[in-house]
Amino acid sequence: MNMQKLFAARIGGDKFGTTNEIYKFEKIKRAKAEARINHPDVELLDFGVGEPDQIAPAPIRKALKKAVDQSSNRGYADNGIREFKVAASDYMKKFFGVRNLDPDTEINHSIGSKPALALLPLCFINPGDVALVTTPGYPVLATHTAYLGGKVVKLPLLKENGFYPDLGKIPSDILKETKLFYVNYPNNPTGAAPSEIFFDRLIAFAQKHNILIVQDAAYATLVYGRSPLSILSRPGGKDTAIELHSMSKSYNMTGWRLGFVAGHSRIVQAYAEVKDNVDSGQFKAIQVAACAGIADRKLSDSIKKHYEKRLKKMVGALKTSGFETSMPGGTFYLYAPAPKKAGNVSFKNAEEASQFLIRNHLVSTVPWDDAGSFLRFSATFESKNEKDDERVINELLYRLKSAQLSWE
Repeated sequence: MNMQKLFAARIGGDKFGTTNEIYKFEKIKRAKAEARINHPDVELLDFGVGEPDQIAPAPIRKALKKAVDQSSNRGYADNGIREFKVAASDYMKKFFGVRNLDPDTEINHSIGSKPALALLPLCFINPGDVALVTTPGYPVLATHTAYLGGKVVKLPLLKENGFYPDLGKIPSDILKETKLFYVNYPNNPTGAAPSEIFFDRLIAFAQKHNILIVQDAAYATLVYGRSPLSILSRPGGKDTAIELHSMSKSYNMTGWRLGFVAGHSRIVQAYAEVKDNVDSGQFKAIQVAACAGIADRKLSDSIKKHYEKRLKKMVGALKTSGFETSMPGGTFYLYAPAPKKAGNVSFKNAEEASQFLIRNHLVSTVPWDDAGSFLRFSATFESKNEKDDERVINELLYRLKSAQLSWE
């Protein structure tokens, strides 16, 4: 049997599994493993982790413990329990001022944002259709658009544009074929926060060209120095956008896999119909547990303050080390131009700088070379407590200064 001839072209066809190409995060994983072997007595400082360092709040965990023992939660959840949809609607009102979201027709749960992003192209993309995707960013929607024979057009997020896409530079012939426009604010990895001006401009753009905006709001509550913002709160937002929210970052529930989509009823209906043919819903007990915290501003604000304190300390350490950085508008990331040298060692790109810092100084970051060369430092590093944060960040400062980094 020739197994290679069976693989679909979308994953490589008869070349699947035979290339030597290594994904960026696999390179980081291998470099960390090698660094630990070569330096067994040195702590690896991991600022590359993209998930919360703490567990979910106590009220949510307590509610789950109770819910798992209730026989009513044992069966299929399908497209979600109404209790969670109502709680999600309340969350949208309390956090973002989005009123009158019908929990029955304009909200549907998801098993985290990733599956929702994967399912949405199934609702809209035919062969040849275009999806606009900001870069750098999360690749899932682009991947599934390509799987379906659609075309992915990447829009660079440049520092000089405040890490917003330049809508005026999208060719008109591309726009004629475009159905989806994927954005993510607060933005991973740049840390750019959403603004009313940008959302209003984006809504007008979508209305003009008949394009659906897919706004991934996974970090929606993690904003600093401003109020949280939903595109659905802006005039015309609900008619032009579907917004994805997640319990992962806002409530430290990454592994729980729960979120929801919200927007126009017809869009939500299409998502729900496709979803119903893919999965049987998230465990009801998890949805019940989420209801105990999703609309609780105090719980979310406590988690936000945890990252805000860390980020401020990290900004100080990175600046002292020579990095050009400042507090992000949102997320728990710092996004800074990558150094070009370390002593006499030169780097061609951010990936080389990242590999050097891991292997030689046991400092792990995530490199991005999609629109300039940048390193992403995450405030989700491991530590024992707030006092230990100081130790970790001071050690980071010491190692970065020891690396003799330069940007010229």
